[in-house]
Amino acid sequence: MTQEQKREYQTRVMEANRGELVVIIYELFLLSLDDARTAFKKGASEEGVKKKKKAEGFLQELMGSLDKRYEIAEPLMRLYRYVYEQLIFSVLRKKIVNDETVCFVMGKLKDAFSGVAKKDNSEPLMEHTQKIYAGLTYGKNSLNEVLLSGDEMSRGFQA
Repeated sequence: MTQEQKREYQTRVMEANRGELVVIIYELFLLSLDDARTAFKKGASEEGVKKKKKAEGFLQELMGSLDKRYEIAEPLMRLYRYVYEQLIFSVLRKKIVNDETVCFVMGKLKDAFSGVAKKDNSEPLMEHTQKIYAGLTYGKNSLNEVLLSGDEMSRGFQA
């Protein structure tokens, strides 16, 4: 993951409600899986294992946040356990194991949660975070991104 992607995800997490946060975790899981696949194909098995373990951490977060009061929780947990087993096999064997199936299952779940998240109008989970106002300014031979928060004390003349 690039530094730019990390900054983008940090911003999204700060502004996310519950539904959006679940979608972000799915996206990060799939990104880690993609990074692992790339590493394994290059022959960097240790890097691939590291990325698989990162994906495993995102999966554990999804498993731990399931609300058992809903009927859908048990089938979801079974799917998560299957995916978890495939990740473990991949780590133990230090190679790609059933990645297509894992990506298909988790991709479909991400799409389903994306649809649900669009209907979630709740407030962001994080309070008292910096408000992000993004814009571009022109510099000599370049465009610069500017970040301003509404409570900037360093702006203007101070007596």
